[in-house]
Amino acid sequence: MDRQMIISVIGESNARPHIAALAEQVGVELAERGVAIVCGGLGGVMEAACKGAKSAGGTTIGILPGDSPLAANDYIDIPIITGMGYARNSVVVKTGMAVVAVGGAYGTLSEIGHALGDGAPVIGLQTWELTRGVEPDSSIIRASDAADAAEKAIAAANARLAVIAAGKSTIPEIYDR
Repeated sequence: MDRQMIISVIGESNARPHIAALAEQVGVELAERGVAIVCGGLGGVMEAACKGAKSAGGTTIGILPGDSPLAANDYIDIPIITGMGYARNSVVVKTGMAVVAVGGAYGTLSEIGHALGDGAPVIGLQTWELTRGVEPDSSIIRASDAADAAEKAIAAANARLAVIAAGKSTIPEIYDR
């Protein structure tokens, strides 16, 4: 692929300090590996990840829920105006070849659901735990730190790209479509 790899970074908009620090480091780690990041474009994890990416010379894309590019955080290079509110969560995760979830509130959980439902790998860093009924669901790939999250996201994105290049769907068979 000749295009720059894009990975989605999602997480809570009111990030606790330790979560913001993790997100900023994820941004640094991805940018140092030549990856552009896409996020919801606002504050919290989104802003922290973009700040980290920019400090390492990376490119940032913000998929904004409203109608104004001025709502984007100061570290967004490319604001995408949607006017879609929370529906933009689907666009955020579809834009990246993999998703890194850092912390997270209910909007993050929504994005995780969209990603997994569409076959996008989700790398989790201190984020949601999932179950199906009473059984643990291991769909989220766990990372131990920001560097581990970046490495796992890039590997998962490359694997997904290979499947797509082979003309196959990445949507899991367990989902009825």
